[in-house]
Amino acid sequence: MSAVILQVGQCGNQLGLEWCEMLSKTSKNSGHRSPFTTKEDTLAAVCVDSESKVLKRAQRLVRNRKLLETNIVQGKGGRGNNWAYGYHGHWVKEGDQLLHQAMEAVRREAERRDYYGGTVMLHSVSGGTGSGLGSRLCEEIRAEFPVSHLLTVSVVPHQSGESPLQHYNTLLSLGALHRYHCDCILLFHNDQALGCSGVPQNKAFATSGLASALSQDTLSFMNRHIVSCMAGLLLPVRSLTTASGWSLGVEPWELIRSVCPMPSAKLLSLGLQPLTHKLKWDSLAGITLQSVPQMSPIGKSYTSRAVLAVARGDQDKSFVTSSAHHKLKQGHRCVAWNPSPIDHWTDPLNEVCSSADAQLLTVCSNHSSVTSLLNHVVHRTKEKIAARAYLHWYERYGVETQDFQQATDTLLSVMEEYDAQ
Repeated sequence: MSAVILQVGQCGNQLGLEWCEMLSKTSKNSGHRSPFTTKEDTLAAVCVDSESKVLKRAQRLVRNRKLLETNIVQGKGGRGNNWAYGYHGHWVKEGDQLLHQAMEAVRREAERRDYYGGTVMLHSVSGGTGSGLGSRLCEEIRAEFPVSHLLTVSVVPHQSGESPLQHYNTLLSLGALHRYHCDCILLFHNDQALGCSGVPQNKAFATSGLASALSQDTLSFMNRHIVSCMAGLLLPVRSLTTASGWSLGVEPWELIRSVCPMPSAKLLSLGLQPLTHKLKWDSLAGITLQSVPQMSPIGKSYTSRAVLAVARGDQDKSFVTSSAHHKLKQGHRCVAWNPSPIDHWTDPLNEVCSSADAQLLTVCSNHSSVTSLLNHVVHRTKEKIAARAYLHWYERYGVETQDFQQATDTLLSVMEEYDAQ
């Protein structure tokens, strides 16, 4: 099969290990071979981190013969929550071997595939390793495999409270992902994931630090929520199975063709709504729309360039005949220039939820509300640069003011593209 999973940094590996557990559970009941596993039933995953703490969990997969030990790449020191440090690495005589070892692991895994179609990278845009080294790996992968697909699952930090450098890192990371021509960027917001955990925001930030405020159980729930959204979107579906028995829905790259009609606008948002009892699909679609932003702070209506709905547990094939398509098209305010803005995939089985009778509707939208995030990041970064706050931490590793300006210009151009509808 075609996909290689690349897990970078603490957040990326925490998500990746949850994803691997999800794949192990669903592969037993699936009629298709996962695009993320090999012929030998091992996971096509490369785990990269500058520290060994999170990667210790991956050793369990090695012992169970689900992961090759050579696919675990670890460094000897962190990247200080600094994009520049993660991107450029250690400036010492022997050089930084972490990037070289990670790329060698990706090359070996790509060569083991039936057909290498591309890489799905899991990372955070706010830290040092996930954002900086993740950006560098995207650059190297694009240069090494220019015609392959490159999709990222990018976790956006809380608006405040994680790190004084988070806005710098987010700006530089998102700017780099666009410059290195990632085909698709799936955005997951920590604030939204925290809200799904049931922990009030004011309680979470009441203590002196975010790390001490959020319990390990809460963090695990947030990770599982993100992985459930990924599974609802990326696991195989039966509706795309051809007469020969091959499912196009096995390939994650079908997502790019469905939701990214324009390469200059590729930031995607996800919503997921599971139910343990039967409900009409149009009602379920209405529930998903409750969390979709409708208006910008200045009163401009948000729009969607394309929307993909994945309905799992559609045993009676009622999704196609329901009014869910019309409701989603209206609720997401799909642009007029796209003649087919709504796509749908269905499967009679729901392998994501524990209950076999549960319905699951996952909605992926190329929605212009992403400009709110980009505007916030650009605004906060400009404020910090004007005060020259923490700039010396980046200059130390070769990032200068013009690098921030280049990333700012990139995000501003993305915002203009979405505002142009």
